[in-house]
Amino acid sequence: MTFGQNDSMSVPPDRVTTRRKLLSRAALAGASLVLPFGQASGQTTRSSLNDGAVLAGSLSSSPEARLIAVYRAIAAGDRHALPLAAALVRDVPGFQLGQLVYGDLLMAQSGTLPSFATVKDGPPAVREQLQKLRAEATRRLGSLREMPPPGTVPEQVLELARNVRHVVVVDASHSRVYVFEQKSSGLQLVRSFYASIGRAGFDKEVEGDLRTPLGIYHITSRLDDQQVEELYGIGALPLNYPNEHDRRMGRTGSGIWLHGVPRVSYARSPYATEGCVALANDDMAYLMEVLQTRRTPVVIANEVNWVRPADQAAERRSFETLLTKWQEARARGDARTLLALQTADFNARVDNPLRKASLDAEPLGASGELDPQADWRQVSVFRWKRGAEVTIVNYTVVSTKPSRSADRRQYWAREQGRWRLFFDGAV
Repeated sequence: MTFGQNDSMSVPPDRVTTRRKLLSRAALAGASLVLPFGQASGQTTRSSLNDGAVLAGSLSSSPEARLIAVYRAIAAGDRHALPLAAALVRDVPGFQLGQLVYGDLLMAQSGTLPSFATVKDGPPAVREQLQKLRAEATRRLGSLREMPPPGTVPEQVLELARNVRHVVVVDASHSRVYVFEQKSSGLQLVRSFYASIGRAGFDKEVEGDLRTPLGIYHITSRLDDQQVEELYGIGALPLNYPNEHDRRMGRTGSGIWLHGVPRVSYARSPYATEGCVALANDDMAYLMEVLQTRRTPVVIANEVNWVRPADQAAERRSFETLLTKWQEARARGDARTLLALQTADFNARVDNPLRKASLDAEPLGASGELDPQADWRQVSVFRWKRGAEVTIVNYTVVSTKPSRSADRRQYWAREQGRWRLFFDGAV
């Protein structure tokens, strides 16, 4: 129910006017907080708000969806804004942004709110915290107008094997994580979460720079809450940073995870980690339940370009032709062609015996030698175009005599207009 409708029939006019002023004051304050807020009553449709709320947690009861409902109620002048906010902070007391909105609504009701998310003459630490909460609100509401267009996928995904169930995309500059599920019709967006990244931003180069790396990574393992400190919440999904491309570029550091947050809080500010990607524990629980280790790709980009799969057809065919050429040369033992398709530093960054052994973890033929006739199956292809252009190929090689298979990964670099292989090893 909104003001000016049936509510005025049962409430004295002076109280109706007071409520209008309360919510108008809160709405104006909210408009100063975030640009998308004003769109809740204008440019952003009610349908898109609902879609955003659903994708925020795939359930309308998720804390983020409930926060969006509060914003929408304020923008519409709905008297239910205050009780909605009260219920949110009662159920999720660690949600600091929810507490802020609730407190400002109470102040608006008393007529003492000068502007949204401010403390008059407050200490620097408090003002800094409020700025972080304003930034969090901006990112959360901004996601409503930044949803991927229907039928599109991240440009980094050229081809996806059928045994890969999900693709995770981290939009670092917008503090958003998108989860795609592979269905018979292709990739479909099924979840969208707010996330926090490194305190110094993104584009990690060296150990300790407090930045989140950009690139295409894979989940290597799963750590539950018994294996991590409380800082990481309910658990973590470590990534293979630095990958072979990072190593080739001289990037250092390690321990980049997707992880939760301390249980006393619901979320962290947009830039709060030492380089990891941190999500609310409820959201992290979903990721830990559904994502496969070793096979799930995680794309971390500063900006995500969404494309239709059909628009990538020519690029996909071109690289398939190159892979076929490499496979055929390998099968017939054509060393000259293989060398022409490799970089001078092919497999050069092998710095320990275990890693070196992994390079030879291929199916063997009956003679015990590497089997050049092994079939390629379950091929996935990913393309990275920021800075150096790199293509990552995941595949399974299968030998029938004897029966044996192994998952492997290749890294190709585009140099002087030609693609060359610089790494091929076991996953």
